[in-house]
Amino acid sequence: MRIFAIVVLGLVTAACGFQLRGQARLPFETLHVALPDISPLGIELKRNITAGTHTRLVPDPAAAQATLTVVSEERAKTILSLDAAGRVREFKLRYVLGFRVHDAKGRDYLPQNEIRLTRDISFADTQVLAKESEELLLFRDMQSDMVQQILRRLAAAPAVPIAFEATAKDAATR
Repeated sequence: MRIFAIVVLGLVTAACGFQLRGQARLPFETLHVALPDISPLGIELKRNITAGTHTRLVPDPAAAQATLTVVSEERAKTILSLDAAGRVREFKLRYVLGFRVHDAKGRDYLPQNEIRLTRDISFADTQVLAKESEELLLFRDMQSDMVQQILRRLAAAPAVPIAFEATAKDAATR
């Protein structure tokens, strides 16, 4: 009976389209990530690219087929709501990242993109340390989500730079 249940569970799982994430297919053989080695975002992004794709990371942008450049990165915390006494009840955490992917000649694979993530967090004066820890965890979770979104956008990038594609199409129509 147990074996039958395992087989049925396996068939149901396979029939629903479930599939492990597996490795992402990036259209670049080599990639340079222009982030400092001490950047938490850079460390996580490089680790995910190395472990989850066939793309090789190179330290020299001239030797890379594509370069990922972070244009802007902003983490912010704003007041979302106040109670009747004027004390903060909720904060909104915001993480905004602007980046572009280009080749050594400056032609874009992905023009400047911006990813915006927000999370709401409640606040209590009696739990300041716990809420600070929760805020750090939420920012870390937002960073992991940011890395996954960057990888999805990299996987959807064209195999040739956009400027090159437009020039080739224009030349073909003449």
